[in-house]
Amino acid sequence: MSLAVIAALAIFVGILAVLFYQQKQSHTLSRLVLIGLVLGSLFGLGLQLIVGEGQPVTAQVLSWVAIVGNGYVGLLKMVVMPLVLVSMISAVVRLDKNGSLGKISTLTIAVLLFTTAIAALIGILMAQAFGLTAEGLTEGAREMARLDTLATKATTVAGLTIPQMLLSFIPTNPFADLTGARSTSIIAIVIFGVLVGVASRKVMMEKEDLEAPIRTFVEAIQSIVMRLVKMIMALTPYGIAALMAKVVATSSATDILKLLGFIVASYLAIAVMFLVHALLVSFVGVSPKAYFQKIWPVLTFAFSSRSSAATIPLNVEAQINKLNVPPAIANLAASFGATIGQNGCAGIYPAMLAVMVAPTVGINPMDLHFILSLIAIVTISSFGIAGVGGGATFAALIVLPAMGLPVTIAALLISIEPLIDMARTALNVSGAMTAGTITSRLLNQVHQPETQAQEA
Repeated sequence: MSLAVIAALAIFVGILAVLFYQQKQSHTLSRLVLIGLVLGSLFGLGLQLIVGEGQPVTAQVLSWVAIVGNGYVGLLKMVVMPLVLVSMISAVVRLDKNGSLGKISTLTIAVLLFTTAIAALIGILMAQAFGLTAEGLTEGAREMARLDTLATKATTVAGLTIPQMLLSFIPTNPFADLTGARSTSIIAIVIFGVLVGVASRKVMMEKEDLEAPIRTFVEAIQSIVMRLVKMIMALTPYGIAALMAKVVATSSATDILKLLGFIVASYLAIAVMFLVHALLVSFVGVSPKAYFQKIWPVLTFAFSSRSSAATIPLNVEAQINKLNVPPAIANLAASFGATIGQNGCAGIYPAMLAVMVAPTVGINPMDLHFILSLIAIVTISSFGIAGVGGGATFAALIVLPAMGLPVTIAALLISIEPLIDMARTALNVSGAMTAGTITSRLLNQVHQPETQAQEA
């Protein structure tokens, strides 16, 4: 290990020490996350400017930094499936007589799909406003390799039917789904948890002597899982610092400048969609300013980790304890939002690509029929993204062929994919939390966190 690597790692350890000291001062999570984001970004920028992107020293330093960043993401992924399973069982067992899981699910999915349709329209208009086109995009070695990979995946996607997609949601082997073996594992575990919860309620009604033990067991196991989530959440500032250090240190200024128009258009479209979320929550009596202040740490993690699934524990915890969303709604919104109706990956992104590539095959992207068809296909396909592996790439592989458009453009943007994907993921998570908040308010179900209840 060279002296330069040791010096860089010493600085990073110093950053972690600063975060630890700030945490001991009992600062809020939002402030700690902000400090971690800034310090991590500055550390990554220092590596970029002093050592250089792609240099062996940078790679070696980041491999050690990844222990903190990837380790934190791994811990969150570890708790995702247990959290979803236990929370769904608990939600059904504790559901009051006026609660309807079917009504909650339908309304949550409806909000997710509605916001995805709006996101698609925003993506169309933004791409057209910036005059974005696929013409002039170069095909380097990375792009050609990506194109070969997409060609293989496109073949798999083309053979997927809606009945097959729906069948993939059935938890034929819940133990395998608990390992995340399939792209639809989260939805499968939600369904399994609901079924176990329903069975538990039936046993409680049939055998009254078992009602108390079942409720006690479910409450105990949920308390343990939620305590585990809180323990992992305490590591968020450190994970954010490490993840942002990698993002900044490995970003190529040349690639960013080359595709600056698409980056700016994408971020503006995402910003407009965040405003839509603010407007929607204001319609149900929630202050947009307070809303984003409460979910900011969750969005920051989603931004730096680029993983909607890994954000589920933070998503659920924030909805329940910050936004006062009942556990049943919070878990459904977070779980569905990670796989269905992703505003960024399944809404804005494929719509922008379709508008960019349409002129190359002689289609007017501002034709009303084209726009309506694109919005409809984007909305419908967003429901099936989980069935083919998830993510913006698969959304593009479904939408573009369905519109009679080539998928080549998805490969040509590989160099800036991580930079845009960060904001898309944050928007996906915001969409899920917006759906949970709206569903909660429309059904007049507001949760009172335990801390508030005790103070009262």
